Amino acid sequence: MASRKQLSRQARPARRKASVHGKDFLQKYFCHYLVLLTCPMLIPATLLGQNPSPLASAGYAVLPVPQKVILMGKDIALDGEWQLELEGGVKEKDVAVESLKEGLATRFHRSLAAMHSARSESGVIRMALKPNSLSIGQANDRDKAALAEQAYRLTLGPKTVTVAANAAPGLFYGVQTLLQLIRRREERLWLPEGEIVDWPDLQLRAIYWDDAHHLERLDVLKQAVRQAAFFKINGFAIKLEGHFQYKSAPATVEPYALTPLELQELTDFALHYHVQLIPYLDAPGHVAFILKHPEYAALRAFADSNYEFCVTNPETYKLLFGMYDDLLDATKGSRYFILSTDEPYYVGMASSAQCEEATRARELGSVGKLLAEFVTKASNYLHDRGRTVWFWGEYPLTPDDVASLPSHIVSGEVHGNEFDSAFKKRGIRQLVYTSTEGEEPLFPDYYILPSTRRLHPKSPDRGRVTEMFNRISFTSARQQSDLMGTIVAGWADAGLHPETFWLGYATGPAAAWHPASTSPAELTNSFYDLFYGPSARNMGRLYQLMSEQAQVWDDTWEDMASSARTPIWGNSDKIFNPPKPASDQTLPLLPVPSAGDLAIGYDWKQENSRRLEIATAALPENDELLDLLYANFERVRDNRYSLEVFLSIVELYRQNLEMILDLGEISDRLKAAQTAAGKGDGGEALATLDEALNTAAGIQRRRNRALQDATTTWYRTWFPRVAEANGRRYLDQLDNVKDHRPVRTVDMSYLSYRELLYPLGDWAARTLEARNEYARAHQLPVRTLKLNWKDTAAAGN
Repeated sequence: MASRKQLSRQARPARRKASVHGKDFLQKYFCHYLVLLTCPMLIPATLLGQNPSPLASAGYAVLPVPQKVILMGKDIALDGEWQLELEGGVKEKDVAVESLKEGLATRFHRSLAAMHSARSESGVIRMALKPNSLSIGQANDRDKAALAEQAYRLTLGPKTVTVAANAAPGLFYGVQTLLQLIRRREERLWLPEGEIVDWPDLQLRAIYWDDAHHLERLDVLKQAVRQAAFFKINGFAIKLEGHFQYKSAPATVEPYALTPLELQELTDFALHYHVQLIPYLDAPGHVAFILKHPEYAALRAFADSNYEFCVTNPETYKLLFGMYDDLLDATKGSRYFILSTDEPYYVGMASSAQCEEATRARELGSVGKLLAEFVTKASNYLHDRGRTVWFWGEYPLTPDDVASLPSHIVSGEVHGNEFDSAFKKRGIRQLVYTSTEGEEPLFPDYYILPSTRRLHPKSPDRGRVTEMFNRISFTSARQQSDLMGTIVAGWADAGLHPETFWLGYATGPAAAWHPASTSPAELTNSFYDLFYGPSARNMGRLYQLMSEQAQVWDDTWEDMASSARTPIWGNSDKIFNPPKPASDQTLPLLPVPSAGDLAIGYDWKQENSRRLEIATAALPENDELLDLLYANFERVRDNRYSLEVFLSIVELYRQNLEMILDLGEISDRLKAAQTAAGKGDGGEALATLDEALNTAAGIQRRRNRALQDATTTWYRTWFPRVAEANGRRYLDQLDNVKDHRPVRTVDMSYLSYRELLYPLGDWAARTLEARNEYARAHQLPVRTLKLNWKDTAAAGN
């Protein structure tokens, strides 16, 4: 069964893989859920949102799409000096006021005059707070009071614009809509005349920010929080792993890590923008960052695997509770905590002197009840300290085990009718889980490369935005569950830059604010407009090419059993005995000419004709993508750094395409050298071989340049990935179960990991040896060449 990240664009009952004990169970529910998703009652619902929203039809972009919009058919010019009036207890330092002033200044170079009491000829932007003044309409979330706090009314008249709300969050969201609405046309600013009344369908719209394998600088994390708030996202779940300075677990702390004061500063900043900063800590699975350290090896469920805690060991709870306390102390003011019970594959299976779980599972009645016991202990500890706990309610839990869980927790996912009904009966509220990134390398699958353009066939897909929109808008959980929100994950397991996630981060939660509001295409294009500014051009094509070229990058290589890394201890289906090799990527090997006559055993180019055809076709599109990026550098107003990140990724795409084509050129030269030697023209044969060797050196130069450019660009927002700094060392040990690409290397060379494994240096050494032996036999000059292929700093020669 595919992993949760692979299935994150599909309806399914489990977030990642089925566990050892529940494969058949999950297959049953997975098929049941697919039937629900494709039943006649739900398919037309997807089509209901194909018409543009009223604002989009009028040339305006707002994300999320508001609930109620009345337009008068006229536009309002924001000419002259507009003034600000604050009513109902709105203070000058309120974040809504700050955001309005900042947005007008940075986006439109417009300022507001000071508050005034007397009427004047200038326009007035009025901001008013009055509890219970605004009623909300239909919504799925039963907590209507929580929704009403986020509601607002935006009245747009020729001389008066009023933002009114019941509470501070609604006032802030009304300001974000106002800022999004302002259009610059012919050097003037415009708004549509009319009224917007808006509220969310679900109270929580969270994104998951994964800093397990890298760490942004504090100012960058603040900007990410502010960007999220602009799109009415109000939850920012952050996974830090070793990038937080745990007092209770100092061995886990990596060379660069946030201090408790810095995490509290980020929490306070988020709260200022009505965003909950939510700490995230895994257990019992996904804890190699802890259990790889000798200090904690005794807490393993299995002595030879660093993947999972022993849940019957009291010392496990002692360590976890200390880490919980550290996170709680550094996130004061936050309401929530994510107890990530993600993929606890082996709960209840251990039976040894180190960990005896099997006996306890039998006593309780099932491995699911043993997991429920762990969740109960951990969540009660957090709940007693004032946090509402989110957890991943997945296998080995079954619907029958749900009654063993405390009712105060929240399940971060939905599973289909039987599971969801059990949660609702128990009083456990749920979130709709989906993701903007799973396991794709370099760039998310926002657009899908057709199978006709692939070397390896792949199941059809509709792209991340469409899948998120459909899952959140049309899940059967809307009828079966007690829903309170959604969480959109951007997993960093493949080592992507988070700048690539924002399209999904903005559009996924938009469906939780207003489900089935319009089409995924409108949400996508509204994002391009709002994220980059209306002067950006052809962003849809740019993102399409970014997506498709990433898929070409992945598709043009072959999978192989790895001889470079630690074997995998187990997966969701079973424990491997013995462990199985990890999977790496490679390309077919070039032939090495014989020393006697420079003969080669096979025609690499002929055997890789389809691979070369795909690379040849993709190279002009890479040119087009570069043109689009450089054109938009001149036009884009906002978030230009994301385009710089994209440019560094495009260089990685291009290096791959050129490498494949260069291997084809080397193949041609090997054949030409063989032909020349056969004709007795040794000088021509050696000259042709030298060209082949020079081409190999050129591949290394371009690879290193692409890696160095990406590292330089990404380190503008990331702390360096290093083995040692600040008196701390990074323990370089792989996860025994999960293959996360960034963990393959300590530094950024994971971006070129497969190229480094490809034995082109060995080929060059053997080819040079054959060349020189042939040269000596024919009294021709020998050559010296050292191609240190794994040196990522070398310029080559």
